[in-house]
This record gives sequence, C-alpha cells and structure tokens, in this order.
Amino acid sequence: MGGIEFLKGHGTQNDFVLLPDPAGRLELTEARVAALCDRHRGLGADGVLRIVRAAAIDEPSAGEWFMDYRNADGSIAEMCGNGTRVFARYLVEAGLETAGEFVIGTRAGDRPLVVHPDHSVTVQMGPATITGTSVTVVAGRPFSGVAVNVGNPHLVSLIDEDVADLDLRDQPDFDHDVFPHGVNLEFVNRLGEGALRMRVHERGVGETRACGTGTVAAVAAAFHLAGTDTGESTVDIPGGRVTVTVSRGASTLSGPAEIVARGEIDEAWWAAAGS
Repeated sequence: MGGIEFLKGHGTQNDFVLLPDPAGRLELTEARVAALCDRHRGLGADGVLRIVRAAAIDEPSAGEWFMDYRNADGSIAEMCGNGTRVFARYLVEAGLETAGEFVIGTRAGDRPLVVHPDHSVTVQMGPATITGTSVTVVAGRPFSGVAVNVGNPHLVSLIDEDVADLDLRDQPDFDHDVFPHGVNLEFVNRLGEGALRMRVHERGVGETRACGTGTVAAVAAAFHLAGTDTGESTVDIPGGRVTVTVSRGASTLSGPAEIVARGEIDEAWWAAAGS
C-alpha cells in the first residue's frame, strides 16, 4: 500500500497513535499531530508516540529507543507514564527489545522499566518533587492544590466531594505565573488507606481517561499531605486502575498496556494534514 505505518494503543484508556520511525525521517508537525489525534477527521487519540532511535535525533539516552511524545494539540511534552507503557509493549511485540528490563529515553530523562509476562509494565518514573501550592478554578469554584513535578508539571487537589461531580469539559483556570507552560490538573478523592480515585484535565489535551504521571503526582501529593514521602497506593481513574509507589527521590508506575490496531496512513492525507 505504501502508506505511513501506524498503530493504536492505550494504557488504562489513555490512547495513543504510535508512529514507528526508527531513522527519524517523518516530518511530525503540530498540524499533523493535531489532525491524527482529532477524533472526527483523524485516527483519534490523546497523543502521538513517535518510536525513534535516540541516536537518529541526537537525544542523549542510555537506551536505544526514544519516546518522542506529542500532546493532542501538537505541542511537545516531556513525559507520559501511560504512553511509556504502551511504547514499551510495542518495542517488545515488534522484536526491538526483549521482555524484561530495558531503558527508553524521554525528554524528562531515561526511564528504566520492566515488561512483565502478562504484558503489564512497571516504569521507574524518577522523582516526584513537591514544588509548592497553588489554586485552580473549576466552573468558578477555587480548589487549592499541591504542585508536583514528575518531569512535567502537575497541580493536585485532594477534595471531599466526589470527583465524578466535577465539570471538566472546559479548561480549568490556573495561575499562569506559577505554571507559565501550562499544567496537568488532578482532582483526587481518598478512598481509604492506600487507595485513591482521580480525574484529570491534561495540558494540551483536555480531560482524559487516565494520566500516568498524574497518578504519580496524586500519590505523592496525598502522602505529602499526610506527612510522609514514602508509600504505595492504587489509583482508580475512569480508564482503570494503576499502582504507584513513591519514595524519596524515586517513584514507580505499574499498569496495563494494550495494542489494539495497526494499519497505514494515506500519504495524500498526511501531506494535506501538514499544511
């Protein structure tokens, strides 16, 4: 057929278009990414994962493969926890890595991970750093939150009311002086010891079914507010459940990764989408 290879995958229903591009030859413009992710005129996704060799695009990494992640609006992002799991599963299924332990590169740094026999993936997410506090506003209502950096910026609000009742269709407001490059906004309920429920409005995307770095940020913030920096928690998001551990200077994210489709993008469509 001669088109551009793609796959579709998701991690707890946070979905992605994967573009295998080992030599880094694709011209991945903002317009093309936005068109691919559009759920009416494209394939539909929360983001695009370009699978490229780190050496091909001069990205320093101890691993061979680099996850070039783009948000649904075409903007470049540092890191995506759910995307990392899907990226890793693809590498194993394509025979580019062997199941077990290996490293992939991201703009937030190298991420060691393990692909388990059941195809779930555990990713070492690096430190989840508490950076302060701020406020977000949802439908005119302010919510205080804990700012957390997980290689990308988050603001986590632990609230008493059911997160299911929040209206997250529109972009909540936030302090642009604190977050000049935007922020991922997590709204969290405590379900009990070691259990959280979360919804998220992602920077450059909107509300998504899950956010991997967001679940890490949520757990880090919850433990911080409880007076500790170490522990493990499940996090229920609309797309499923993940398990997060945090400790001083480190965190892990464990959850499923699925590849659901593959095919080819029409080259004429690709050319038109880039203009």
